[in-house]
Amino acid sequence: MYAPTLAQWVGDSEEFLTSYWNKRPGVFHPAEGGYSSFTLADLDQAISTGFFREPYVEMWDGDKLPNRKFTSARNVARSTPGGFADVRKIHDLLDKGATLLLRCVDQWHAPTRGLLAALAAELGRHIEAFFFVTPAGRQGLPLHRDDADVLVVQVAGSKTWHLHEGPADENWHAGRVTEQDGPPPAEILRTTLHVGDVLYVPRGFAHWASGDEGLSAHLSLTVREVGTPDLVDALHARLAEELALPERPLGQEALTRTAARLIAHATARLAELTPDELVDRARTHGIAGMPSAPHAGSFTELAARSMTPQANEPA
Repeated sequence: MYAPTLAQWVGDSEEFLTSYWNKRPGVFHPAEGGYSSFTLADLDQAISTGFFREPYVEMWDGDKLPNRKFTSARNVARSTPGGFADVRKIHDLLDKGATLLLRCVDQWHAPTRGLLAALAAELGRHIEAFFFVTPAGRQGLPLHRDDADVLVVQVAGSKTWHLHEGPADENWHAGRVTEQDGPPPAEILRTTLHVGDVLYVPRGFAHWASGDEGLSAHLSLTVREVGTPDLVDALHARLAEELALPERPLGQEALTRTAARLIAHATARLAELTPDELVDRARTHGIAGMPSAPHAGSFTELAARSMTPQANEPA
């Protein structure tokens, strides 16, 4: 499989998809360093605009911290909206050992949006991006499982990762691994990432990480896989395609006739549908939900066009 976007992080993409994908974690050291579309300089720029706010920004210190600890309110048009990222509060919390998390970077950062669109086209999956900043010697999130395959690109400093076993069967949940889940999963890999290194964490494999040297920052490319609810939605959408029935049949006879037509329509659609097609439809729907490219025009171009004489106007 030719996947140049994926290859810049894992090298031989075909070997990666055959030997690692959905199977086992891996550490990669690209010759040019793993590319990150988002850096600490981009973080500075995003927060310095004054418009950055929750829920795109979070802070963790064992647990998620209350928003008031790292955001502030603003006076805007005689109202006082809250939730704006407060640089001073964020720096103070980082100095005390908290971790900064930026959510859905692809929704508000154009280079990351473009990068993820290219990767999604290669993998056929919905993908999101998250950015983490963790002080040296401090743990980020607690031991947890992600409902996604994750490519971690180390951007600054270094971070030590602890990877544990994946789920034993299909009866597992995403989120924190607790005592209620039974014996803790065994650690199967411990590695320290330096700038440019890449780590692959398969879906469901428990993991946690701590900052090692300097202020550690990494970009997480989170590759989502569909689940049963997505398959149900895709099935419902397929059965409803080209369905032309009255919304409010009047009387028992009309209701029965409409129900018969509905059953016949659904039966015909089910007869044509294969399991692979249903999975593909669910994945395609997920990709369609990713942020779209911004409108090609710009206010600068609009202004320039408005100053250009039209063809039917005198020169």
